[in-house]
Amino acid sequence: MNLQDHTYEAQIRWTGNLGTGTSGYRSYSRDHEVHAEGPGLLAGTADPTFHGSRDRWNPEQLLLGAVMQCHMLSYLHVAVKAGITVTDYSDAATGTLRLNRDGSGEFTGIVLRPCVGLEDESERERADALHAEANRLCFIARSLDFPVHHEPISPEVVP
Repeated sequence: MNLQDHTYEAQIRWTGNLGTGTSGYRSYSRDHEVHAEGPGLLAGTADPTFHGSRDRWNPEQLLLGAVMQCHMLSYLHVAVKAGITVTDYSDAATGTLRLNRDGSGEFTGIVLRPCVGLEDESERERADALHAEANRLCFIARSLDFPVHHEPISPEVVP
């Protein structure tokens, strides 16, 4: 059932013309700027493997960030509904990208490792189980054609 459509807008501008455009594979920078009304500019580039800069965000990192951010927000929502008080939340994700012989590629999976602090540690098992519901609700995860797995980490295990 479609309750309401939301439209999002963003712009991108390539800033990597080093003077000769794309006259050769190494003659240009992959740098660009992503802009949206409100947050302003986000400095982007390609993965360093593909001649990008380590000082800017690449699309693969942005995808991981979007998945983590959406999952966290969905998780906080389901925790409230379940009556579980979350006091801290962090995550460290890993995504796997498969490159194909023709130069294309695709993500084959993402693993989230959320570490959730709880007001009542006796709720740990129930709190960990909420990740499945958060994943079911997460707009970004639902839009992907590969699995997003969850490996919750207990706060006592975090170095």
